[in-house]
Amino acid sequence: MIKFSKFQCEESHPESHLRVPAIVSALEKMELTSEFRGSEIIELKNFSPASVDDIASVHARAYAMDRASQQGIILIEGSGPTYATATTFQESLAAAGAGIALVDSVISCYQNQMVAASKNRPDPPLGFALIRPPGHHAIPKGPMGFCVFGNVAIAARYAQRAHGLKRVFIIDFDVHHGNGTNDAFYDDPDIFFLSTHQDGSYPGTGKIDEVGRGDGEGSTLNLPLPGGSGDTAMRTVFHEVIVPCAQRFKPDLILVSAGYDAHVLDPLASLQFTTGTYYMLAANIKQLAKDLCGGRCVFFLEGGYNLNSLSYSVADSFRAFLGEPSKASEFDNPAILYEEPSAKMPTQVDYLCDDDNKLLMDLIKLLHDCWHGCISTNVGSSCINGCISMLLAVFMNCKMRQNMNQHG
Repeated sequence: MIKFSKFQCEESHPESHLRVPAIVSALEKMELTSEFRGSEIIELKNFSPASVDDIASVHARAYAMDRASQQGIILIEGSGPTYATATTFQESLAAAGAGIALVDSVISCYQNQMVAASKNRPDPPLGFALIRPPGHHAIPKGPMGFCVFGNVAIAARYAQRAHGLKRVFIIDFDVHHGNGTNDAFYDDPDIFFLSTHQDGSYPGTGKIDEVGRGDGEGSTLNLPLPGGSGDTAMRTVFHEVIVPCAQRFKPDLILVSAGYDAHVLDPLASLQFTTGTYYMLAANIKQLAKDLCGGRCVFFLEGGYNLNSLSYSVADSFRAFLGEPSKASEFDNPAILYEEPSAKMPTQVDYLCDDDNKLLMDLIKLLHDCWHGCISTNVGSSCINGCISMLLAVFMNCKMRQNMNQHG
């Protein structure tokens, strides 16, 4: 574990300096720190900031925070908005350096375990960078959406350059699309970027037909979820899409943009993840990494702006890493959840005629086949788009008949 958070923004800004201390406080209260767990949880304290070369592996070399003011907080990018102080540049270098240090540690531990004589080696270590500012919106030419440097993207390039790893699989489950990471590797076949996010949310990118370009076509997969999607949708996506994609890709390392702003209590979006959802994701990603790349996996804190749900969800992720039972039931309130969009499909299918129903089933099967094969074929995105368009046409047709029946 690494914790790093010095950059102070206004408390009214969602990405405030209170986020990481709130997490650390919760971890201490729940006895999930090295003070209570000894060697089970190791906090890395001495690490170097990212170098200019590290940053330039993802961002334009000329990108520098020369607009930072000695006189307080200033706006450096308006869509987020994103702010900077006189120390933001150095602190952002430190945050990116924290991710690099965790990659070093996880890979080093993996190598040491590989040469160990014992066949009963413990579970491989997993890293979690409790850092801010977040990074997945930062584009190659500059900051965006609360983000200064692309922490995950920089770590991926570092793993390739410094450790000779070839294939990196990036999972981004923040509620907002990680457009910066998406853009950094859009034409790269050796880094697979997979994002789940709320459809139509900031920054408006991450459509399902954005699948990569050139040599990288098929190594980007965006899965926009409709508003109201929750645990059921995410479990289905993970097991039916994420796992098969990762298995086909055969990564050497898994990196995770861990955004906790899809929580039902988060103020910036309208998905219905729960603390239990994040426990499920942490446990399953840990197992996926163990199955595919010797457990080499690092999580990076991205979003999450309700301090309570953020803190409890990160703490439950730690329990998943440690193989301990979830305590989500102590925090989650099922009474505030409502029916997920996916649960409404059967009522729509009731209005299909026999011909429509057969067509629908054929399209769903074809969509399933295309989706699972889209990382190995150049026609995957066209297949998916065609299936979705036809599915919409079928449902519009049955909806029209439904309305005609209701109005005599």
